[in-house]
This record gives sequence, C-alpha cells and structure tokens, in this order.
Amino acid sequence: MKVEIWSDVMCPFCYIGKRKFEAALEQFPQKDKIQVEWKSFQLNPAIKTEPGRSLNEYLADAKGWTLEHAAQMNEHVSSIAAEVGLDYHLDKAVVANSFDAHRFVQYAKTKGKGDDAEEQLFKAYFTDGKNTADHDTLLELGSQIGIDTNELKTVLEGTEFSDEVRKDIYEAQQVGARGVPFFVLDRKYAVSGAQQPETFLGALEKSFGEWEKANPAPLINFADGASCTPDGKCD
Repeated sequence: MKVEIWSDVMCPFCYIGKRKFEAALEQFPQKDKIQVEWKSFQLNPAIKTEPGRSLNEYLADAKGWTLEHAAQMNEHVSSIAAEVGLDYHLDKAVVANSFDAHRFVQYAKTKGKGDDAEEQLFKAYFTDGKNTADHDTLLELGSQIGIDTNELKTVLEGTEFSDEVRKDIYEAQQVGARGVPFFVLDRKYAVSGAQQPETFLGALEKSFGEWEKANPAPLINFADGASCTPDGKCD
C-alpha cells in the first residue's frame, strides 16, 4: 500500500512529522507492505536564496514579526524537534529556494533513494546549516546516499525533473493539501501535520485493512496431489 507524503525542505514540521510517522511505521506489523513516496511542495515558490540572511530575518519580514518573536518561535520549534531526537540549529539555517532540492529528490526516487535524499536534505537544512539550493551541496548529499554525482550534476545543470516537481505541487491541490507535511494513505485517507505516532498508526491500520480486503494475497500452492477436474479427469 502506498503512502504519499507532501513536504518542503524548509518546513520544520515536515522533518518532525517524518520521525513521528517512522515511529508509527516501526510499530506496524505489515510495515514491509507499505511503500512510502515523497512528493514535492513549495511553501514559498518565490523565495530567493540568500545565504547571508538569517532565518529569523526572513520570518520577521515574511510574517510581520519582530526579530525577537521570530527567534522565540524558532526556539520553540527546536524544542519540539528535540522531543523526537532531532537536533535543530535554526540559527545556522540558510534561506534557500527549494525547487532544485525537490528536483534532486525526484531524481533520487528513480534510483530507489527518495527517502534517503529527503533525510539528507532535512539534516542539511535544519542541523548542518547547509545551502540546499547550492548544486555542490546537493552533489555532496547525493554522494552520501550512493548516487552517481556525474549523472546528478547533469540533472541539476539542466531542467530535468522540473515537470515532476510541478506535477506534485498541482496534485497537492487536488488532494486538499493546504500545508505540509501532508500524508495520503492509499489515496483514500489523509493526515495533516506532524501528528503523534498513535494517530499515524491508527490511520495505517484503517487504510491497510481496507486495502488488504481489496487486494487479497494470491494463494500459494503448498502441495499437489491426486485430484479431479470438472471435465471428469482424475489423476
């Protein structure tokens, strides 16, 4: 059964939601039958990459906050992240447009490494203070998860996987995602936000139960023996 997760690299609750969903999946008995697919979403498609600008300054300008309030909000989010074992350093975060980062994930998905790419991007942005719009950074992250850097360099220097990113953003509107993280289970049930693991677990149990009824496992022939068929043949 497929679980699709719409997220953006610069969304702090997307990384937190990833950890909470993973905690739920670890408790799910049929976890080996769950296919997770990461989908692209941009909270601010028009954002400019500004390595010299602090996240506090960006938030203050974007939301009309004071710098002090922006700093307090980031401290609060960091404390929530710490509860699920994440070490946020938002004072080092680089304000960056996420479009190329999403293209990187889309490419990684074709290599079966979408989840690995998403994890590395989150860590790079929230913990390591790296510029996730920088191609050299993305090449480094690709190398860390075993992706051919020459192929990835070609992708990043062109426009490949741009349509896939835009398609995901369009699909987000169709499935009702107004923010991220947004989890869609079997295209039937949705969970919005970084919910607690028990909420994700309940959604997995309900959606998988229905999926399993609609997709029964084929019978495995344990042994052959003497039998008769409708045409009267017995052997």
